[in-house]
Amino acid sequence: MSETNNGNITKGMQEYIDTNNAYLARRQKYIEETVKKWKFDTIAVHGLYSVSDALADYQGAIIEPIFMSSSQAYHDSDEMAAALAYKIPTWCYSRIANPSTYYYEWTLALLEGYGFDGTTSCCSTSSGMAAIMTAVQPFLQIQKNLSDDRNFVATAQCYGGTFQQFSVRLMQERGIECRWVKDAGNLDEWAAKIDSNTRFLYGELPSNPQLGFFDIKAVADLAHSYNLPLICDSTVATPALLRPICHGADIVVQSVTKSLSSSGFGICGAVIARKNLVTNIDDDQLKEDFSLSVKYLQNRDFGPNLHPMQAVLALNDMRTIRSKMDLMSRNTEKVAAFLDSHPGVEKVDYLGLKNHPHHDLASKYMWLVDAEVDDFYSKPVNRYGHLMSFSVKRGAEKTRKVFDNLERIWRATDLGRIKSVATIPAISTHQQQGEEGRSLAGIPANMIRLCVGAEHADDIIADLDQALNRAR
Repeated sequence: MSETNNGNITKGMQEYIDTNNAYLARRQKYIEETVKKWKFDTIAVHGLYSVSDALADYQGAIIEPIFMSSSQAYHDSDEMAAALAYKIPTWCYSRIANPSTYYYEWTLALLEGYGFDGTTSCCSTSSGMAAIMTAVQPFLQIQKNLSDDRNFVATAQCYGGTFQQFSVRLMQERGIECRWVKDAGNLDEWAAKIDSNTRFLYGELPSNPQLGFFDIKAVADLAHSYNLPLICDSTVATPALLRPICHGADIVVQSVTKSLSSSGFGICGAVIARKNLVTNIDDDQLKEDFSLSVKYLQNRDFGPNLHPMQAVLALNDMRTIRSKMDLMSRNTEKVAAFLDSHPGVEKVDYLGLKNHPHHDLASKYMWLVDAEVDDFYSKPVNRYGHLMSFSVKRGAEKTRKVFDNLERIWRATDLGRIKSVATIPAISTHQQQGEEGRSLAGIPANMIRLCVGAEHADDIIADLDQALNRAR
């Protein structure tokens, strides 16, 4: 029997729904009674892929299988009708979902929600830019109870692609105003830009490449006082060092391409949201489970889906994210200290340096997860990530010479790699912003962005030293 025209549930459909509700209840019990009691590293390694799953469904495969099929078959019309009405778990078509992407999403939801009292869920995307689009679009919909004169508030210190999406795709093409916050540490500036037409607040921290930062809890509280959500891009930190949802943020976007997937084997993104988020949008489903809502509705129609092969490649990279972020953070502290004292360097931006204006604020939020239960540390430890920038003395031409002299450090626009990578933002990642946009964001022509990898710090320092000395 099939679903009736008026949308009623048939007896056959209800049997599938009951069976799958029982499965979901068992899975939730497993999460609450077992998985949430694990430490961060254990969740990163296993996620929700259990031994029982492997033995029952996947011939005992230790690693999550890659489902390359584009679609799913059903036993009968009742199961198909229940699945396509989203009444039961389904992957129906890989543009919407896939078992491989499900395991990726479940793991990221648990990692970003580690230490959070509530529940988190995740929607995978094909890239970090797709994740940003997925996160912001639902709040920009036309609403009967709200004016069509829409705006949102965002930090000016952000990735160049984010700046372009907000300033061109949304402002110029759709007439939706982005109100840029120049000093994200100034709560009054955030508040001054909010009005009755504001839909959400958006911030990137630490920002790429300037290492901007803001008080997450204070900005989240401000957003919620206006019945607005706070969306945070936490790509640079990863949940190993910072989990904004634990501090009041509603949604986190990740360019998983970067730090979480440090090997560099492809492009992927994710949107992680807490359930029952705050918004002035009149949409109960969106509020209750944002990630699932955008997955099954918005992203079904726009199609920014993640390939199952990439999902498992990224998932495999994520298993050791805590130890990698610890190592690369420690390396970056050494490199930043060296550059800070080098006569050829005008300025160093790294949150781990005590002279950085945001050092104290970053120290409040950025901690190596579970360091207190790590036998090596046995206490809470601040870690500030692998991203830093430095400005070369004597201008843009000298900066290019230093950049061109690098031998071990890769010249590329990438970041978050296991290998150290550098770029000049003014001519690459933030070129499209123009001089006015770069000035607003605080990106000078003599800035080099450096993402320190897992090599020995002494070898990275030696490469920087020879590059700077040869350019003098």
